[in-house]
Amino acid sequence: MSKRPRRNHTPAFKAKVALTALKGEKTLADLAQQFDVHVNQITQWKAQLLEGATGVFGSRTGADGATPAVDLKSLHAKIGELTLENDFLEGALSKAGLLSAKR
Repeated sequence: MSKRPRRNHTPAFKAKVALTALKGEKTLADLAQQFDVHVNQITQWKAQLLEGATGVFGSRTGADGATPAVDLKSLHAKIGELTLENDFLEGALSKAGLLSAKR
């Protein structure tokens, strides 16, 4: 008995099979034979489709709320700190004659 090489199905194919299974017009065994996939795989894809369906109809603010809020005060403080540090180092290097004249 020879093993079948591993196949990677496209998301469009998975959606097509899962939607066909959800319609319920054919049995899982018929669909497995039609699409040449295992019955358990069809069941998994159907479950994934049902789980992901809530994301399609979810609110738009939920997607934006997933990004963390940026603390502008701390970012401005960090920018000021780095600017001060750069100015100090630039002055120290120019006094030591190590800063290039190209700047």
